[in-house]
Amino acid sequence: MENVIEKVWNDLSLLDNFATEIREVISLLDKGEIRVAEFLPAENQWKINEWVKKAIILYFRLQKMETFESGILEFHDKIPLKRNYKSLGIRVVPHAVARFGSFIASGVILMPSYVNIGSYVDEGTMVDTWATVGSCAQIGRRVHLSGGVGIGGVLEPVQAAPVIIEDDCFIGSRCIVVEGVRVCKQAVLGANVVLTASTKIIDVTGEEPVYYKNYIPERSVVISGAIPKEFAAGTYFVPCALIIGQRKASTDLKTSLNNALREYNVSI
Repeated sequence: MENVIEKVWNDLSLLDNFATEIREVISLLDKGEIRVAEFLPAENQWKINEWVKKAIILYFRLQKMETFESGILEFHDKIPLKRNYKSLGIRVVPHAVARFGSFIASGVILMPSYVNIGSYVDEGTMVDTWATVGSCAQIGRRVHLSGGVGIGGVLEPVQAAPVIIEDDCFIGSRCIVVEGVRVCKQAVLGANVVLTASTKIIDVTGEEPVYYKNYIPERSVVISGAIPKEFAAGTYFVPCALIIGQRKASTDLKTSLNNALREYNVSI
């Protein structure tokens, strides 16, 4: 499959000749048998499967616009919606929408929300009201994406890393995580935290600040902050993310995640 995708990617005149193979890759994505990114335990790092992202882009080229209906709702798009939620063991509350080519594991709950193609949502996760999971984003087990959370998507450039939210994380209301930021296991983000590739992430728990870029360490409790920055017109405050503590063992249960924030007097 990888060889076929690379061949077509380098010669688009072959697109129609290998339409079946391209669609099969998207079908495998939909079933979770392949993924855009996968964790390699031996290397303790994530591997980006660029060829899978290329297959998604080729699929968009291959697909034609069509009108389809769901009850009284009408859609006009290139990508069909996921189906057969009951057999997959997924709870889907109206009006949750997930595109074909996204994997959603058994035990996931989708409140009215949106999950895009290429994304991976693992078992036991809650995608809460009006949360969005962008294309190719990787969401781990037992994650809670609170109301209005925006998980950014990425297709191009193909070498760009997707957003990764690892197992047992709690992402507070109206948080935004984009541009390939990785939130490591069991981390907790308070409401309105914004994480981009340029966001300064500062651990302020010690005597001296410790800076991180593009990722939140395991078990961190994070809130939104602001730091001064010099501009031609003067000094102004720009957003940052502050690590104010570590999640305790007593907050490991999903039902107690809110306490990880309350212990630090942080809004949820």
